[in-house]
Amino acid sequence: MTDETEKESTFLVTHVEPDSAVLRDVHDGQIHTLDSNPGLAVDEAVEATVAPEPPLNVTYRAVEVAERWSLSIEESEEPPTVHERELAADLSVGELAREPRAGIGEIHVLTPPEARTEEAVSDVIEDRETTLARAARLGVNRVEIRSEPGLISVRYLP
Repeated sequence: MTDETEKESTFLVTHVEPDSAVLRDVHDGQIHTLDSNPGLAVDEAVEATVAPEPPLNVTYRAVEVAERWSLSIEESEEPPTVHERELAADLSVGELAREPRAGIGEIHVLTPPEARTEEAVSDVIEDRETTLARAARLGVNRVEIRSEPGLISVRYLP
């Protein structure tokens, strides 16, 4: 950081208006309201530097937007992969396994009770902000959810 009050991080754009935007730091969860909108859209990730606006330091300004990318969540009709099933076989009901993908991203395997699989998939999709913040933190742009009774695979993909 060039100035003690500036903050450089990766942010998730959670809300926009023509003259403002709300950013969530994907590393520490801090919320920053920008006093202008430099062309940002909801569900974008941005690597940016922000600084508080004097005199009250309540709102922020975007000092620099170094990179930006769109994020998405989709539920796939494809079943979990053989490898994801193997990961799930080692888990008890209600557990989670995380594994880096070859290259960029991560795979999360969850083992909900079979009767609650659809509900658990809905929970992941509806917790959009948390899911997309994790995608931004991992530097990917797509979250794909695959499922079958008793198994959910959340794939964070480039």
